[in-house]
Amino acid sequence: MKAIRKFTVRAVLPEALQALEELCGNLRWSWHEPTRQLFEHISPELWRELGHDPVALLGAVDPERLDELATDPDFIAGANLERDELRAYLGEPRWYQSLKGDKPDRIAYFSPEYGIAAALPQYSGGLGILAGDHLKSASDLGVPLVGVGLFYRAGYFSQAISADGWQMESYPLLDPDGLPLSVLRRPDGSDVQVALALPDDRTLHARVWQALVGRVSLLLLDTDIPENDDELRLVTDRLYGGGGEHRLLQEILLGVGGARAVKLWSKLNDLPEPEVFHTNEGHAGFLGLERIASLIGEGLSFTEALQVARAGTVFTTHTPVAAGIDRFERDLIRRYFDTDLLPGVEVDDVLALGAETGEGGSDVFNMALMGLRLGQHANGVSKLHGEVSREMFKGLWPGFDSADIPITSITNGVHAPTWTDPALLRLAESRLGTTDTTSANWRSPSISDADLWAVRGHMRLQFVEDARRRIRAAWVAQNQGGVPPAWMSQVFNPDVLTIGFARRVPTYKRLTLMLHDRDRLRALLTHPEHPIQIVIAGKSHPADEEGKRLIQQIVQFAEDPELRTRIAFLPDYNIAMAQLMYPGTDVWLNNPLRPLEACGTSGMKAALNGVLNLSILDGWWPEFYDGKNGWAIPSADSAGDSAERDKLEADALYDLIEHQVAPSFYERNSDGIPERWVGAVRHTLAGLSPELSADRMVRQYVQELYIPAHHNEALLSAEDFMVARELAAWKEAIRAAWPGVAVSHVESGGVSSVPQVGDELHLRAHVQLNGLSPDDVIVEVVYGRSSSGDDLTNVASQALTLVGGDAAAAAGGSGGLLYTGTVKLDRAGGFGYTVRIVPKNELLLSHAEMGLVALAG
Repeated sequence: MKAIRKFTVRAVLPEALQALEELCGNLRWSWHEPTRQLFEHISPELWRELGHDPVALLGAVDPERLDELATDPDFIAGANLERDELRAYLGEPRWYQSLKGDKPDRIAYFSPEYGIAAALPQYSGGLGILAGDHLKSASDLGVPLVGVGLFYRAGYFSQAISADGWQMESYPLLDPDGLPLSVLRRPDGSDVQVALALPDDRTLHARVWQALVGRVSLLLLDTDIPENDDELRLVTDRLYGGGGEHRLLQEILLGVGGARAVKLWSKLNDLPEPEVFHTNEGHAGFLGLERIASLIGEGLSFTEALQVARAGTVFTTHTPVAAGIDRFERDLIRRYFDTDLLPGVEVDDVLALGAETGEGGSDVFNMALMGLRLGQHANGVSKLHGEVSREMFKGLWPGFDSADIPITSITNGVHAPTWTDPALLRLAESRLGTTDTTSANWRSPSISDADLWAVRGHMRLQFVEDARRRIRAAWVAQNQGGVPPAWMSQVFNPDVLTIGFARRVPTYKRLTLMLHDRDRLRALLTHPEHPIQIVIAGKSHPADEEGKRLIQQIVQFAEDPELRTRIAFLPDYNIAMAQLMYPGTDVWLNNPLRPLEACGTSGMKAALNGVLNLSILDGWWPEFYDGKNGWAIPSADSAGDSAERDKLEADALYDLIEHQVAPSFYERNSDGIPERWVGAVRHTLAGLSPELSADRMVRQYVQELYIPAHHNEALLSAEDFMVARELAAWKEAIRAAWPGVAVSHVESGGVSSVPQVGDELHLRAHVQLNGLSPDDVIVEVVYGRSSSGDDLTNVASQALTLVGGDAAAAAGGSGGLLYTGTVKLDRAGGFGYTVRIVPKNELLLSHAEMGLVALAG
């Protein structure tokens, strides 16, 4: 019999155990090992069964056990000690507080999903896990962040696999009262709500849940409340569910409603409102429009408010493919924004922000392009992804080369305390005197090869045991009342080289590349001397039929009686599974189509545990692969078609496993230790742990993006927004005059008939400024290596100098202006140059920012 409604009854703790209530109310327990051990001690079996969820644990444990613990002085002292340590953690100055100079008092971080703990399933994959790790490291570093997202009543989905290998989705409803959440309330006890005006005189209401992520508050908006009709209650039903209009409502709620929720939260807590807003992918981009509407309410025009809003906005793009960007029909945008949703903001101004450039974009509103137009500070999530993004979005800056596009990169990182196995933490603490694995001296002789190998073996064994439990549980769920086959207790061998592959299953990640030559894969799995075993996990989007077929192919291949103990697909991939899988593998496999992997943080989490990466040089791997920390699968970029490329790259994968990876793993000394392998493990831990840490990533965001954004926003807001008004007027004048700005003629001399290194190229450029002042522009020569075409590489630029006369008078004349300069030829080979004019203003972060350039013809 099924219940029509479920809810969680929270335990009433004995007075002596009240510290547990405080500890489970802050999600720091999800990465603080001493607190986790404290809860595990209450009931180890329940702790594992309930997915390491202390709220569920306290609701399920026998009251007699709690009474017993309430009389245990050691347990009480331990609980009080951890509570006091948490309080100290929340209040003491940390890295951010030690920074000198002006810095933001508050930063708002917006993301559609957050992967913080298995107990709070509000994520689908890498984007959400990254957001969760960002919040955790911000907390550890003392960065004054407030997170904003949505509370999805059914989260993403739970995955099961049918008898024929097909993915099946279910959406179990979450009870927020059973989660580490509390409703944000006013002093009188009433719920805090935000309201958004919708078409047809409807209003969308949302209450605000608050999760405490260490020192960071995470606000999650929820529409499943009585104030909404049945249809609107479903706006936050599922993550990435529904059609275009449903998705648009979610993103309006996240951006506009989220910005309003932050303002209310700040007021209730007597805190300054954020000066910097970070948009984690385009889903939350509408927050910029809410900020503009608020500034219009203070007396600014739209263009003036836009300058202020974008100055304080950081936009991070995570997709390297156009198909991954949210797009909406412009008529749908017009319907939702030609309302009272954003007072003072005209719908045509909204539409212009999301307009696609180039042919065929007139009917589409592009959320990524809006994000870039609303964010003065933009970045990709790896160096390679930064390059891909500059090329992908250069249509916003016509006339500029990709290298000029104002999109930087900050490579993702992962939160080490969350993803490092406790066994490795204990080893670092006992031998190196630290639990910070990212700064530990892993090259120290205090840790022997035998120590490292023993820990790696322990992590592999605990993963094998967990995988067996999951496989049996999945079988029992499909065969109610049956007895699991005996072979399931033999799946995987804790002594065999274990390769892991787990991630979302879009086609470009090529889940089934390993199946390209099935006979060869079979031979690798069953090799008599160097066998391997492969664990695979991941979810395909419910609407992605091709992704589901890829999973089915893997599942059906693994059903072969000869192979089923050596390769397995584990259903319902989540944080709890990942925290054992990453440490429990020896090699982490990643074989996307280069360059379609923006970053790929799963391999980072594995590396933090001494796992070696076997990957295409895509995402983060090109930055950190050094020939000693894993293997690079050669990319067949020049292959004739996708089938040939798959074959070439699959063959390279098989060759690497057969001739390098497996032999190295099984090459043992007289003590049974693979010295060469352990050396690579040690090298990986020492070299990659600091670089792959989310602490490094968050520090970069603070120093390279948050603090500059704060300075820019403060400058434009000073003196009743005087600078913002001046900047808006200046931009308007520049744009009005720009069609008449031109490089009329360029003369050159000084180079011999056969140019030689050391010669000096003298340039004279005649330009028309169409009434602009020379102070408004830079006239520069751009030069570099020339190839067979007209494109330049290794480009450099040098400003030319205005020649004589009254510059202001000359600017208004019809004869134009003369600029001159000299370029020294300092290298041999092909050489090319051009002259260009670009706007100049100290408030512009790059010459390309306005997308205006006049090039010599």
